[in-house]
Amino acid sequence: MPPFDVPEGDPFGPHNLPYGVFSLAAGGERTVGVRLGDHVLDAGAAARALGSPYAPLLAQPTLNTLLSAGRTTWSDVRRALTAWVTVHRETIAEHFHPLSSVTLHLPFEVADYVDFYSSEHHARNVGRIFRPDAADSLTPNWKHLPIGYHGRSGTVVVSGTDVVRPSGQRKAPGDAEPVFGPSIRLDIEAEVGFVVGVPSAMGTSVGIAEFPEHVFGLCLLNDWSARDIQAWEYVPLGPFLGKSFATSVSAWITPLDALDHARVAPPQRTHALLPYLDDTGSSATAVEPGGYDLRISVAVNGHVVSEPPFSTMYWTAAQQLAQMTVNGASLRTGDLYGSGTVSGPEPGQRGSLLELTWNGRDPLELPEGKRTFLEDGDVVTLSAWAPGPGGVRVGLGEVSGRIVAG
Repeated sequence: MPPFDVPEGDPFGPHNLPYGVFSLAAGGERTVGVRLGDHVLDAGAAARALGSPYAPLLAQPTLNTLLSAGRTTWSDVRRALTAWVTVHRETIAEHFHPLSSVTLHLPFEVADYVDFYSSEHHARNVGRIFRPDAADSLTPNWKHLPIGYHGRSGTVVVSGTDVVRPSGQRKAPGDAEPVFGPSIRLDIEAEVGFVVGVPSAMGTSVGIAEFPEHVFGLCLLNDWSARDIQAWEYVPLGPFLGKSFATSVSAWITPLDALDHARVAPPQRTHALLPYLDDTGSSATAVEPGGYDLRISVAVNGHVVSEPPFSTMYWTAAQQLAQMTVNGASLRTGDLYGSGTVSGPEPGQRGSLLELTWNGRDPLELPEGKRTFLEDGDVVTLSAWAPGPGGVRVGLGEVSGRIVAG
């Protein structure tokens, strides 16, 4: 099928146009690509063919140059790309390649990585599992600020990369001493990642209204978690080796401009927010609705086990960005921050095996057998879509990873 003959309603039609980085061979030269249906456009080559001033931004081995260009340029480039694939077809036709013929790479150079804990349903489930006798399943600070931790940017990998089962210390409640070995409680965390483009100066903060000036787009993210290693190491400082071994992201970054029709209000706030986080309309910092209606599916070995709704996330990406910088910490081009596990109110909407199996008590029934946590050879795939213009769907690039023995 010619690259322009995208079926009506295709979630990767001209209304979407996510960005990635590809090469024509595994060791070939990398360059920025834009997805249209089941093809990828060599954006730099197309820009040169049309004499576009955006060629220097797009003929790059990563998205970082484009990311740093800022909101006005992002919107201008997107408008140009839309015109190229709808009006200037003959000129750029030779610069399309079937997706099946290219190798996709990590689309940007990751600067810093932060992961949040912003789903109330997830946080309450975890609280009920580990603190069943607590008067409140949430920690006292949870409704007052987005909780997060700093991860390891060097282990962020692109979809399709195998995940090696991590080893570390673990200690079961009945064990007298810790032991060392491969994790036996390897889990997933279905998340959405946000990619920062425009940096900020150290000693300044970024308000929630400034979110679209700094964040370029989003992608699906799986923050793999070794629950047994994490449980032994995380008191009192928090996640470390149980999280830092691998974080998988999609090969495609969906620009925020493609998601205008997916904007929704977040859940009603139950506690008064301090001014720098207040998005309720009661302060001067109030902005347009900060939530996104993203419909996520989680599949293990091709079998859908959960469908978490991102619209239920209590803390928004704008609030997370404000929290990251309120102490004066700077942003860098290529910063990545994860939403935290996305879980909804229903059992079939939980974004981790920890919740889906209630810490191993209720195994999942899969065609190949029962699962409490991941086994070697298991493949986990996250996919998602969002409402788009005229009722069409906006597809998010999937993120997939296979567990291999360490």
